[in-house]
Amino acid sequence: MQHTSPSEKRRTHLFLVLSAIFIANALLAELIGVKIFSAEALLGIPGAQIPVLADTRLDFNLTAGVIIWPVVFISTDIINEYFGKAGVRKVSVLTVLLILYAFLVISIVTGLPPAPFWLDVNNTDAQGNPFNINYAFNSVYRQGLGIIVGSVVAFLLSQFLDATVFHWLRRFTGSSKIWLRATGSTLVSQLVDSFVVLFVAFFLFGNWPMEQVLSVAIINYIYKFCIAILLTPLLYVAHYVIDRYLGQKEATHLMEEASIEN
Repeated sequence: MQHTSPSEKRRTHLFLVLSAIFIANALLAELIGVKIFSAEALLGIPGAQIPVLADTRLDFNLTAGVIIWPVVFISTDIINEYFGKAGVRKVSVLTVLLILYAFLVISIVTGLPPAPFWLDVNNTDAQGNPFNINYAFNSVYRQGLGIIVGSVVAFLLSQFLDATVFHWLRRFTGSSKIWLRATGSTLVSQLVDSFVVLFVAFFLFGNWPMEQVLSVAIINYIYKFCIAILLTPLLYVAHYVIDRYLGQKEATHLMEEASIEN
């Protein structure tokens, strides 16, 4: 029986923890991303109404998924740093399979006939207005084919692009300038993600005009751009914690392996 060394166990545990964080937040972001919320209303201020694209004016309307997507940014960059492009590809493909599985289960569950008593005890809202709980449940959870396709395509494109740009920048930065390769790769990949998911889901498969797609995509990207920069210090904190956990020698060895990966 072959025994696993302590360093190999720590490496495996690290990959499992990072993958779990990545998958959980990516899956949640996909499920809640169907909701578009107003950042101005959240802050209690009027809409920005920024003039752009001829007659189109931009308000800060964001998909709800962007709230937790920054966690995916950080975990992607950390996986990239220590496990290379192969690590990102593995966890990205696994995440897509789990997203598709989740959508399949949701499709089955929302198709089940509701129990009459469940409808009866949930037939009014807090104000006493008539309320169809089954319709509301299905409307929230059941996402159309366009959203599913758009989410999966945008997710895979952005993740593979992120890994490629990250390692391209690493050729010039070496082991230094973590902020440059992490932030640079995120800014490029999320430019693609912000547009593709909305274009496929709401333009190709939906009824949004292109102006609306561009409006929400631009605002989503501005948010991700700012968050990617603001969260840069957390990358250094994560590096410090991981290096202490693995040991400096093992951490350096792992990063060197990741940097020469094809």
